[in-house]
Amino acid sequence: MDGQEQRIEVNWKGPFSWPGYEKKNGLQQLPNTSGVYLQSFMFEEGFLIYAAGLTRRSILKRFREHTKKYINGEYNVLDLQFAQKGIRKEIWHGWGYAREHRDEFEFRKKEIIEGVHKELTGFPIFIAELENQPRIHERLEAAIMNQLYQMAPPICLIPDRGMQLSPRWASEEPIFVKNNRLVVLYGLPDDLEI
Repeated sequence: MDGQEQRIEVNWKGPFSWPGYEKKNGLQQLPNTSGVYLQSFMFEEGFLIYAAGLTRRSILKRFREHTKKYINGEYNVLDLQFAQKGIRKEIWHGWGYAREHRDEFEFRKKEIIEGVHKELTGFPIFIAELENQPRIHERLEAAIMNQLYQMAPPICLIPDRGMQLSPRWASEEPIFVKNNRLVVLYGLPDDLEI
């Protein structure tokens, strides 16, 4: 760039419902778009971010994949009542633990699936309105997650760790993001360097 800072504005829309849970939580249906999204929990006067994610495909298709992985025990399942108080209490630990403990999952399946449905009902989703620029999406996702990890409790306690993130490379100029939203999203600053 010619010495000028690159600045973009991101308009966060939502909250939207996790697909298939609209009748249970009364939230709007998630638009069928692509890009960066936030999974959150209701907390105090706003929403506590659990994860930033991105998809280059249909977000509805991506969330169907997420739902399947939750139901199969592949993802962590948090106790919704505790998460809404800013406390991370796992009902089930997914990922590598789940692969090595399928017998435990099968034994506790009813309890875990009940927890999944509660969590997905109480998982408001926010989506970013921004141009389809995959590298900016990757950098935004990484910057948000890294910001959350550095915040004070309870913000830093809720998100999962170990995501595959692609933050700004040393060869890339910084981009300054102004985050616009109509609700409080704890841990998402007004201005963010990606």
